Amino acid sequence: MPTDPSFFLKVYELVRQIPEGKVTSYGAIASYLGSPQSSRMVGWAMNASHSHPEVPAHRVVNRNGVLTGKHHFGGGTLMQQLLENEGIQVVDNQVQNFEKHFWDPVRALKDF
Repeated sequence: MPTDPSFFLKVYELVRQIPEGKVTSYGAIASYLGSPQSSRMVGWAMNASHSHPEVPAHRVVNRNGVLTGKHHFGGGTLMQQLLENEGIQVVDNQVQNFEKHFWDPVRALKDF
């Protein structure tokens, strides 16, 4: 599992590539970065992303489309509001039509 700070920076660089109106998962990011067992580390990177306001962390959800990181957005509904502002419907903390909104970095990006 990656332990150097550059892993977080790679995560942030990739998350900045997620288009508006799309979401991806911790696992998809980890797989793209060559560490498929590191989805938890991606979560830690997202938790620490508050010092990187240019990183759209609200676009990263779990593999089922659940807003598992919402408590890192001030404890309210900010994560949901940000997604809904981009046209993504969220019901009971879960992205609706997840497959439609899912952005797979492996398919979307050839050379990163």
